[in-house]
Amino acid sequence: MTLKQLEYVVTAAEKSSVTEAAKELFIAQPSLTAAIHELEEELGITIFYRSKRGIEPTKDGDEFLGYARQVLEQTNLINERYTGKTVKKQRFCISSQHYSFVVEAFVELLKSDIGNKYEFHMRETQTYEIIEDVAHLRSEIGVLYLNQFNETIIRKTLRDNNLIFSSLFTAKPHVFVGKNSPLAEKNSITLDDLKAYPRLSYEQGSHNSFYFAEEILSTADSDKDIVVCDRATLFNLLVGLNGYTICSGVINEELNGSNIIAKPLTVDDYMEIGYILPSGIKPSLLTGMYIDILQKITKNVLCVQ
Repeated sequence: MTLKQLEYVVTAAEKSSVTEAAKELFIAQPSLTAAIHELEEELGITIFYRSKRGIEPTKDGDEFLGYARQVLEQTNLINERYTGKTVKKQRFCISSQHYSFVVEAFVELLKSDIGNKYEFHMRETQTYEIIEDVAHLRSEIGVLYLNQFNETIIRKTLRDNNLIFSSLFTAKPHVFVGKNSPLAEKNSITLDDLKAYPRLSYEQGSHNSFYFAEEILSTADSDKDIVVCDRATLFNLLVGLNGYTICSGVINEELNGSNIIAKPLTVDDYMEIGYILPSGIKPSLLTGMYIDILQKITKNVLCVQ
């Protein structure tokens, strides 16, 4: 196995086509096909399904590509560190529940000394997809929460996927509301206070179990439920409809504006927010940098409020 072969399969996966990958790599298509076959034989796996429409990774291939990308990223960082040359774009991907501090840390990472050639992905997505992304090395790190309701199920799912959870901070539940909402006048909010207002939550797709809900107390009764896929839509509906969503209470006004405020929710619960990583794989330099930034940003939020 060579670095060149790793570059070949990663490029083929990105292009979903051996023909397009060969053009990108400036080699003949038969040579690229032969190199991929040789690597598959050496590893004893099939990396790609092939059809008239192109190629796509198999389950084994998906896992292998995650490792290959990490090796190429480390190689690129070594070259840049010791020769001053960036061979290829640095790639980095984060999968997370919808937290503004995760985006804030992402911004700070991009502002740091990472070179001038990169491709970064910030995926705010469903809880189970976060776990799958990190398990299959599509993302270097994932961010999600545990609480007394979901912890047993989430930890089992993490163990089944050979992932480890590291805590960043523990927060008491809050409610996000618009600054002009009647709820905004209260110093703290009870579940009874919420009954008249629309509850907003994030779609969880085919794994729409209460245990994978992004919001705590998802089993509580609500007459008015609105389910969305992205944070901007949730915030717009929250302001426009005097709705609410239950959250950690951590928000970045610079990134999210001043129309959303957090109010304490008077319930006996907590949200332990942390990051997940693959067990047994040393985090990349970029992952380590990102974790350091996350810890710095969340330092003032540590402890149960």
